[in-house]
Amino acid sequence: MPETKRLKQELGLLQGIGLLSTSLLGTGVFAVPALAAQLAGADSLFAWPLLILLVFPVAIAFASLGRHFPSAGGAAHFVHLAFGPHMARVTGWLFLSVIPVGLPAALQIAAGFWQAAFGWSARELLLVQIATLVAIWLLGLRSAGSSANIQSIIALLVVALVAAIWWRGEIGLADIAWPTAGSFSWPAMSGALAVMFWCFVGLEAFAHLATEFRHPERDFPRALLAGMLLAGVIYWGCTVAVLTFHAYGAHMAATASLPGIVVRLFGAQALWLACIVGYLACFASVNIYTQSFARLLWSQARQGSALATLSAGRTPANALTLVVACCLLFSLLVYWLSLPLDLLIVYANGIFVLIYLLCMLAGCRLLRGRSRLMALIGSVLCIALLAMIGWKSLYALGMLAALWLCLPRRARVALSH
Repeated sequence: MPETKRLKQELGLLQGIGLLSTSLLGTGVFAVPALAAQLAGADSLFAWPLLILLVFPVAIAFASLGRHFPSAGGAAHFVHLAFGPHMARVTGWLFLSVIPVGLPAALQIAAGFWQAAFGWSARELLLVQIATLVAIWLLGLRSAGSSANIQSIIALLVVALVAAIWWRGEIGLADIAWPTAGSFSWPAMSGALAVMFWCFVGLEAFAHLATEFRHPERDFPRALLAGMLLAGVIYWGCTVAVLTFHAYGAHMAATASLPGIVVRLFGAQALWLACIVGYLACFASVNIYTQSFARLLWSQARQGSALATLSAGRTPANALTLVVACCLLFSLLVYWLSLPLDLLIVYANGIFVLIYLLCMLAGCRLLRGRSRLMALIGSVLCIALLAMIGWKSLYALGMLAALWLCLPRRARVALSH
């Protein structure tokens, strides 16, 4: 394929780590540690290492798939190789079906930090969401390298904020109140794990960027595993801080926990700093998903279509514009209908788990050796997560069935980009 028809290969290892870690931290780093502490108390200190061990097989399988079969099609490409073009088309559209619910939810959370800092009204927060989309669109017109550099800086800011809390709060490993064997509660731990898993949603989006690494076979799996471990360490550090300062409970919003700690340690004038870092973390998460949606749309577009073309900078500009426009439309619709945030998140989460399951099943057919075993373990984990979600997963399962029945079976899927 000519260079002008391929995505630019410019990502390095450190840029990849920055992209993935910020996508995993995203909207969760300011909220989930407090939710985990509220559900499991001190047991949540053990829940994070346990969750990393549970997600590790899924990450290994994604890393192996991205290493051996790099494609901008990401999950749809893996499913295409394993189960054929129709299932690949279903998977691609299933991933794109997150746009109406997932991106507006993330934009709401991002805009919420401006409300915490300045007390803005709902209409002003809508303007923040629109401005965020414009910034993501302008950033996406450049290249994945530009996004990676900015998100690496954001990752460093989040790490610096957590480190500053530990330093100013004089938190040491000897001061951590570890749970005792007698106080351990597995039901509370399992409830916390069900919530905490969403902090590691982002691996499937990262897979769409595999072809933009300079050395995808070497650097993509390393970046995926290192970024996942970095995000896990940051989440654990945030949980320690939340437990140390008792910044959790039904009496306060989960997103207010870390900003509240910052105000307690550094004064009210530091609130705006915590809110800016929180907003940037959300921006990073929305950005990588938007870029991933654009690359998936580009990879599935028919040759000759406007969506299948690249800009002069070799970015899928037309596909990106369509994704941003759709997100803007649905954000306005959510604002007009006043849909609750938790409803949007639940629907999006069910789709993500289902996509993970399809990728793990594809890995069972495509991979060999230990990687295949990891994909098999990951499949069992995803089925268990769907069971935990319960009836709320019916939206994702219904969407899968509808796409399977309605999409034309003879449609040609262009996943060779």
